[in-house]
Amino acid sequence: MSKVGIAAYGTTPFTIDEQKIESVLLKSTKNLFENNSKINKKDIDAVLVSTNNNSKYLSPILSEMAGIQPKIAHSIESLCNSGTNSIVSAYSYIASGLAEMILISGAERHDSPGQILQWDNSRGEFKHPIFWASIFTKSYKREFSISDERLAVVSVKNHKQAKENPNAYSNNTYTVQDVMNSKKLTDDLKLLDCSRPCTGSASIILATEELTKNITDNPVWITGIGQKTTSASFTKNKSFTSMESTKIAAQSALKMSNHTTNDIDVAEIHDAFSVCEPMALESLGFSDYGGGLDLVDELYETNNFKINPRGGLIGSGHPLGATGISQTIEITQQLQSNANNRQVDDANIGLIHNMSAAATSSTVLVLEK
Repeated sequence: MSKVGIAAYGTTPFTIDEQKIESVLLKSTKNLFENNSKINKKDIDAVLVSTNNNSKYLSPILSEMAGIQPKIAHSIESLCNSGTNSIVSAYSYIASGLAEMILISGAERHDSPGQILQWDNSRGEFKHPIFWASIFTKSYKREFSISDERLAVVSVKNHKQAKENPNAYSNNTYTVQDVMNSKKLTDDLKLLDCSRPCTGSASIILATEELTKNITDNPVWITGIGQKTTSASFTKNKSFTSMESTKIAAQSALKMSNHTTNDIDVAEIHDAFSVCEPMALESLGFSDYGGGLDLVDELYETNNFKINPRGGLIGSGHPLGATGISQTIEITQQLQSNANNRQVDDANIGLIHNMSAAATSSTVLVLEK
């Protein structure tokens, strides 16, 4: 089977700005075309929009605004991992021969209705899914005798790394004490333990091997894909201290790419809340069960950007539909040695972990030079 490559990308800063969703989508699409003059819009035969603002005809609207007339145009909604679901859909269209070049554009507003599941609205005042995050945090701390201070290092590390990301929502650095002193949301969660909803967009072009090589001298290839949905409700999770869907998706992606976690040089992890990063590192196989925070500590103390170099969701912000695409762009830039002060040395193989709703659904991608 011919390889599927990442041929181009564009992004916007993640902000709290009030903009129409159509305008946000168009901005990263324009950025993509401005940076890649070799792309002929007539060659784009599919446009996929990743968003949870799904009450509009967004994919055909974006196509018209961008001057594209694709064969295929539709939106994809899957909460927080809509972006990687869209990338997998585009990969499938190309691998099957139904399309040769696809624009995937993801965007969200800070007030997106996708911030919280409908059935969670009855559980309290918050329009952010802190219910399952509180349960995960309490369970993880109890299981491994973890303190709030130790968990706070995740936020400290990722905000520090976000300082090197010009598109990040946060430009602040924090100490463990700052995290501890931030607004208390529940017994187990403080404000700085959370990723922040924001407005932003990211766009990417996938293409056949031939077209990718025509567009860029520095192609990156998708060599592994894994997806797993275990449920919709987090109450059906097998465990509140590990991520079953992430573990299964990772095994599939790594098997497809003929690699193991030990081969991964740089990774984007879905740290929706502080506890999610160590849990995901364990479920992906980067550390032993219960050892995720030891790895986080080591990375922070040695100034190693291997995990979440752009600042993760906590530092970068979390515009749902754009997040998985933004993660994929970051790994692409890392493999192209184009990540400036965030650059990880000798990055040849990268991994993206994107999930929804308490890891009830996960997508894992492996990228290679």
